[in-house]
Amino acid sequence: MNKFMGFLEEKVLPTTHKIASQRHLLAIRNGVLSTLPLTIIGSFFVILLNFPIEGYADFIAPYREVLDIPFRFTVGAMGLYASFGVAYALAGHYKIDQLSSGLLAVLAFLLTSVVPVNVTESVDGVIEAGRWLDISSLSAQSLFGGIVTSLLTVEIFRFFIQRNIKIKLPDTVPPMVANSFSALIPALVIIVLFWFVRHILNFDINYVITWAVTPLKDLLVGNSLIGGMLTVFLIVFFWTLGIHGPAILGPVIRPMWDAAILENMDTYAATGDAANLPTLFTEQFIQWFVWIGGAGSTLALVVLFMFSKAKYLKELGRLSFIPGLFNINEPIIFGAPIVMNPLLAIPFIIAPLVNTVIAYLFFTFNLIPMIMAKLPFTVPSPIAAIISTDWSIMAGILVIINFTVALLIYYPFFKMFEKQQLQTEEESQTS
Repeated sequence: MNKFMGFLEEKVLPTTHKIASQRHLLAIRNGVLSTLPLTIIGSFFVILLNFPIEGYADFIAPYREVLDIPFRFTVGAMGLYASFGVAYALAGHYKIDQLSSGLLAVLAFLLTSVVPVNVTESVDGVIEAGRWLDISSLSAQSLFGGIVTSLLTVEIFRFFIQRNIKIKLPDTVPPMVANSFSALIPALVIIVLFWFVRHILNFDINYVITWAVTPLKDLLVGNSLIGGMLTVFLIVFFWTLGIHGPAILGPVIRPMWDAAILENMDTYAATGDAANLPTLFTEQFIQWFVWIGGAGSTLALVVLFMFSKAKYLKELGRLSFIPGLFNINEPIIFGAPIVMNPLLAIPFIIAPLVNTVIAYLFFTFNLIPMIMAKLPFTVPSPIAAIISTDWSIMAGILVIINFTVALLIYYPFFKMFEKQQLQTEEESQTS
């Protein structure tokens, strides 16, 4: 085991650190994360529109269209916001004008995702004849295309700026004005390029990119138990090496997670049926039913520590309990530690995998509706599970079941670790 851990530390850690710090992957992760407040607020409006109270639907019926607007302009335009965020983050790495980069990325995304529609006949109260833009293409369905066009836009912009191919103004001109003129030539190239590809060659970048990533998305973030377990395993495995698991997988899986929950929210907003939504293994599935107390289902270990005979473990458990309730588990991961500790790393990996299987069975047998909302990760798991599954009490019960299962899995490893800790404390007292 020591040789294996040494191999991981010597060979695997450097590679994963390089991946985690790669500029494009960091930009994707940070850019998509920047949309988090919008998706959470959008979720609240989905919940507001669908309270499971008798007579509530009739009560809000006159206001439903108005109440739906915030959802349409948050979740419904998520690809637009993500394209700005990714470009802004990447431009910050290159130390070029972030605002211009973000605006050009939004422009590129609009050129590739929105095709104006000609309406020849007016419909009273619905639409007037003229040229209209369909904003439905700005949602999760174009998220991957928005990411790619943003990266390309920043690289094109950087190419021109680095080679000094820009309109130069005297030094006395304010920086904001100078930056705007510096972006003129790159902006022209970006507009012509993406316009030509999409509207002259009729090459749909968003469709091609979405088609290309669909097999991977269906595996990791679809309805496959194997894919869901693979995602969970990789995250906790990296954590045992001391690496933030989602930071490694984030650039690949976070756009898929966000696209999946946005699709669920959009479908639920349209149908009101939480039992039949597109995706099971959203991030929220893992967050509420697998990560109970944080990655590795560590709230169970925290509770065991609280009642430990070892003074250090008891104190660490008490200090970690409140953060653990709100799904923050760095204190226990690095304090126990679980990192590079085979004795605790084994249940840290096994417990969430078992929880994944149990939760999958509950959903597969339709004991719980599917997830239709995105809540802040700091909401305690039982409460968040109930709310995000259209107020299913059984979801809260499942969280308690999985917590109990994790407790049982951790227990024998905890006792062995506690024995080691007691011996250490006794030796320190006698020395």
